[in-house]
Amino acid sequence: MELICPKEVHERLISKNDLVILDIREGYELEICGIDAVHIPMEEVQFRLDEIPSDKELIIMCRSGKRAMALANLLETDFEYTDVYVMDGGILQWKELIDSNLEAY
Repeated sequence: MELICPKEVHERLISKNDLVILDIREGYELEICGIDAVHIPMEEVQFRLDEIPSDKELIIMCRSGKRAMALANLLETDFEYTDVYVMDGGILQWKELIDSNLEAY
């Protein structure tokens, strides 16, 4: 697992089609603000692995990055995902660096 800056995530979204952003925040958080990502709340991930491709670059995001780090470790150690990144600073950093129009919470 590596940290990846929201700016780099944004650049990769523009130039690549073989990556997946996984938003693990709760539904109420997503209602406040979100980006184009697969949404699976953290506590549901282990039951919905079939929705998370293991053959693509996987970027996990949450509000600040802490939950994403824990989940990235789980996916790598218990489920053998290999190309896993954590969006450093989560949606808070995305708002600050990419889209200031998102609502803060």
